[in-house]
Amino acid sequence: MYIDNEDFEKWMVKLSKKLTEIGQNLKSLINTDKVLDDNEKILDNQDLAFLLKVSFRTLQRYRVSGQLPYFTIGKKTYYRANDIRAFVRERADSQSYKQFEKANQFENQS
Repeated sequence: MYIDNEDFEKWMVKLSKKLTEIGQNLKSLINTDKVLDDNEKILDNQDLAFLLKVSFRTLQRYRVSGQLPYFTIGKKTYYRANDIRAFVRERADSQSYKQFEKANQFENQS
């Protein structure tokens, strides 16, 4: 396969931009003392949507309204298990919460 100079230059520009983006993401992680506690568990968007049986759009509405704390690394969204536990506790009656805890076997880290 032959790649001419123009195509090669375009690919190199794309690669350079992507590497710069990755480098910035790494710098933000390196400049913090500690991102997560040693025993803290995190879930991504897909895991949480499956766990709560809601759509990705519903999770987005919770994030935008400030009801559900989250953080991002690159373009991926993550949630801390303790934040999810508090979110469910606030919105469910005690019986529903007990069923949720039993079904999902969250360790009590509160």
